[in-house]
Amino acid sequence: MSDVGRTFEARHSVCPYCGVGCGIEYAGNGRAGGWEGPVNARGEICPKGAAAWEAVEDEDRLTRPLVRESGHLVTASWAEALSRVEAAFDRIVEEHGPDALAFFASSNCTNEENYLFAKLARVLGTNNVDNCARLCHASTVAAMSGRLGAGAMTNTLEDLTEADCLLVTGANPAEQHPVAFRSYLLPAVRDGATLVHVDPRANDTTDAADRHLPVRPGHDVPLLNAMAKVLLEEDLVDRSFLAERTEGVDRLREHLAAVDVEANAELAGVDPADLRAAARAYGAADRAAAFTGMGMSQHGCGTDNVHALLNLALLTGNVGRPGTGVNPLRGQNNVQGAGDVGALPGVLPGYEPVTDPAARERVAAVWGVEPPAEPGLTEVELTHRFGEEVRGAFVFGENPAVTEPNANRVAEAFDRLEFLVVLDLFETRTTEYADVVLPGSAWAEKAGTVTNTDRRVMRMRPNAEPPGDARRDLRVIQTVGRRLVDRSGAFEFDNPESVFEELTEVNPLYAGMSYDGIGDGYQRWPYPEGAESGTDVLHADRFATGERTAPLVPVGHVPPADDLAADELVLTTGRVLQQFNSGALTGRSATLTGMRPEDALQIHPEDAAERGIEDGDPVRIENGRGEVTLDAEVTPAIRRGTVFCTFHYADSPANALTGDALDPEAKIPEYKHSAVRVEPVD
Repeated sequence: MSDVGRTFEARHSVCPYCGVGCGIEYAGNGRAGGWEGPVNARGEICPKGAAAWEAVEDEDRLTRPLVRESGHLVTASWAEALSRVEAAFDRIVEEHGPDALAFFASSNCTNEENYLFAKLARVLGTNNVDNCARLCHASTVAAMSGRLGAGAMTNTLEDLTEADCLLVTGANPAEQHPVAFRSYLLPAVRDGATLVHVDPRANDTTDAADRHLPVRPGHDVPLLNAMAKVLLEEDLVDRSFLAERTEGVDRLREHLAAVDVEANAELAGVDPADLRAAARAYGAADRAAAFTGMGMSQHGCGTDNVHALLNLALLTGNVGRPGTGVNPLRGQNNVQGAGDVGALPGVLPGYEPVTDPAARERVAAVWGVEPPAEPGLTEVELTHRFGEEVRGAFVFGENPAVTEPNANRVAEAFDRLEFLVVLDLFETRTTEYADVVLPGSAWAEKAGTVTNTDRRVMRMRPNAEPPGDARRDLRVIQTVGRRLVDRSGAFEFDNPESVFEELTEVNPLYAGMSYDGIGDGYQRWPYPEGAESGTDVLHADRFATGERTAPLVPVGHVPPADDLAADELVLTTGRVLQQFNSGALTGRSATLTGMRPEDALQIHPEDAAERGIEDGDPVRIENGRGEVTLDAEVTPAIRRGTVFCTFHYADSPANALTGDALDPEAKIPEYKHSAVRVEPVD
């Protein structure tokens, strides 16, 4: 890639990686630097943020469209590429109907882009639009939306410094959200807050914890139910809150009466005394805040896991006040916003159900066409139907061939598609199946907004022009929309701001926002029309459902989908500080690759000894779905019976091993419990 003719200018933007939303900008000399943004007030950034510019200038950037000829991708003009997309999608809709199309939105792209992308799907007549929130926090959103009325962090990063107890379950913020951890959580710990960490392995977050509960993967409900039983047994509940703000406490008491704390602790693989101490720390605190991550959500019972966590918060009255709440830590820089703007198959912008006639009428008044009333298919359900009900797909800024579970099955599914168009920065595993590849824009070439993990909407500004003949993503989506939709005006916008203005008309959560109001700061949802500011702490007087009370929900243990044979271990996957997601961006950074060039399989010393494995040995990890080879990292940090690796590396695709059993409500896959055999490579 040549940078001839490109201009570079330091302008305030937002880091393209995790959901914290740190402010970054071009710093010169091929580097990114932090500015004093709304979240990183001192300009602090993590290694990924500092290296974010490297992908922008990478020599492998796509600079011209590609089309498939005789089985190979070759360069083409924009006119040729777009004509192929138009002809293929028009034919599929005519022959099979709009539900034969699938739209994969991007948690890594702006609100404006995702809004128009989802609008394109719905104006064409299908709700088959989803984003990778389905793969990380769909179960969290399902549980919290159903009971509280909002599926996002209940509190702000700032007020969480007031907590007396931090319960971090299924998350490793020290590595996965490092600026949030060091700027907000760690100061609370240093001020005396108790940190309880629930995770199958000890990691950097554990180093700061007062107590570590190394839960057996797939057994969060027994652990959380036992903690709830301790709260009731020892009268560590908030009686006035239970009476005034909850329903169903007697039903929950009856359910928990059958819970044996010691037996549940043994089932969950933790020490009963440690479990009781953790429950007491949470229940005795004046202000206790829970943080939840993908270790909780990515299970076939992920929604139940979050229900059990919500029970703890409601039993103790830790909702609606600073320093409390239930706070999902979102993984990508705009995974929150992609859901907010309606890039989900069952909801319109603002999370109003597509089944609600009033919501559809309100959107139709702006769009000029009513969205379909039947919910679409989720991301994993769509790939399972490739080549059958689903004939064509548009993948925007994602790499589902790597990130979806049971990757070998997904590869076969992509092979069955009649037509695939991908809009992205690089050739990826997914573009190997594409009929058309459109070159898009990196974070530093975008204008628009993103929404971070604590509901702040912030602006991105371009630091550079796209290289070669690449185009900004918003322009590409507008152009495709104009070609596919025979109705003038639906995709006619002068700039991202005009798209945002329409978004505020159809999304009640954003109704009072504006670019001028956001400026170099932020506006936080919910921000109703006419309000002077957004709401920081949710559910203070009423829950977002509009009700004064929220239900307590009894949940029981559901065994993981994979049965475990005597010679098998449980594989659980996760992220590390130096890499990100499928590695499509971080894998191209010399800085980050130098810090962690390859993956390793963490295995407990006793499990390793039983298999004749020594530290550094190459090992084969396999099951009926696939096989991966990694070097062993023998460490007591991982609990016995469990092994751990990441999903960041293309040459060791962990998702070849993960199963695609789905949570029945949220349709999220079970990434965190896969039965595998581990043996040394001869």
